[in-house]
Amino acid sequence: MRDLYQRLAIPPEANEQAIQHAVTSCQHSALRQDAEAVFSVAERREAYDTLHDTVSDIGKLRARLGLSHGAHWQGDVANDFSLPPDHAISRHDELVDRVSHAVSLYNRWRRLRGPWLLIAVFAAGAGIGAGLGLALCWGLLPV
Repeated sequence: MRDLYQRLAIPPEANEQAIQHAVTSCQHSALRQDAEAVFSVAERREAYDTLHDTVSDIGKLRARLGLSHGAHWQGDVANDFSLPPDHAISRHDELVDRVSHAVSLYNRWRRLRGPWLLIAVFAAGAGIGAGLGLALCWGLLPV
């Protein structure tokens, strides 16, 4: 399937006049005939637009998966909806990385929480006890 919008250099949301102008100024006779057949009848254009959206989504999915046509397909009609491979990290992988990081921080906290919490409570109790003992020795607190 040809991407008529791409080949006519018009956006899919173009109005009737822009489409008509692009079709009449097209130099390629087979492309012009296909475009006239599709865009001259409203029902055909609606069906084409639905199919165009679906095939565009498939092209985006192929790019996200890193799939592209070989060099011998690059100038062909089969390559109309292909995009360059998308090497960005997927949303799923990004979320998995964030959750894994949070879990590792939680596990580290749990591993260190027991001994350090005991040491902190003991140190706080000893500090309070020493402070009260000194206050009693110096007579700062009434007995």
